Amino acid sequence: MNGGLIRLREMLESLNPSESKIASYILQHPDEIIHLSVAELALKSGSSQAAIVRLCKSIGFKGYQELKIKVAGDLHTRDPVIAGYQEIRPNDTVSAIMQNVSNNNIQSIRDTLTILDPAMVELAVEALDRARRIYFFGVGASNLIAMDAQQKFLRINKTSLSFADPHVQLTSAITADSGDTAVCISYSGETKEVIRAASLFKEQGGTVISIAKYGNSTLSRQADIPLCTSSTENEIRSGAMASRITQLNLIDILYLAVASRNYEQSVIYLEKSRQSIKRL
Repeated sequence: MNGGLIRLREMLESLNPSESKIASYILQHPDEIIHLSVAELALKSGSSQAAIVRLCKSIGFKGYQELKIKVAGDLHTRDPVIAGYQEIRPNDTVSAIMQNVSNNNIQSIRDTLTILDPAMVELAVEALDRARRIYFFGVGASNLIAMDAQQKFLRINKTSLSFADPHVQLTSAITADSGDTAVCISYSGETKEVIRAASLFKEQGGTVISIAKYGNSTLSRQADIPLCTSSTENEIRSGAMASRITQLNLIDILYLAVASRNYEQSVIYLEKSRQSIKRL
């Protein structure tokens, strides 16, 4: 029963001013709010009770009580060794960078697990399992995730396609049909090329799975099956390090879940591919 603080942090920038003020107060005083009534929180955060209720709805909770339960769960499971995301600082030692980068990646995966909807993952696995062809769309760093996914699914005999050129992605989306599934990857959920590919793919009757950060992004709204990841990226980590790790982890979950459904066949194909590469 956790994920309250993570949802607040992930959606902070997309909330309206009154909701953002409340979210910021909760993030700064998480231990305090679990003991506050909605009226007390409104007073301390300089907002209104109605705004608190709207905030709870915005981040996917039924009401304030559910938010308090989720925040309490976050505090209970908080790892004292990993105290949030650590940024790179001037003149950091190599040892400090090793710890911070590793801890950030671990934290991102843990946070993603708290906000990832198992029911949506199940739907995604079903769509991938029954797909005649699987397309992986992504631009820039997200295309690296798409390429990794393609080679994984090919190894278990799932016809998979991935193209580095965004124009070719759009062309391939037009050739899809109702038996195909696309996995559209964009951390922001606002990458124009990926959104356009998803739109064209849906127009052909295909099923669209999105992988984007938690929140109400354009890509997530467009997808038939939206999947979300968590990480905090800023300018110093422009290489999308933590988000890349969470996306890769989610791809691994989908890949292994599909392989597990067809275990006997998957093992055979994996062994064949291993032997063929070994001969090189």
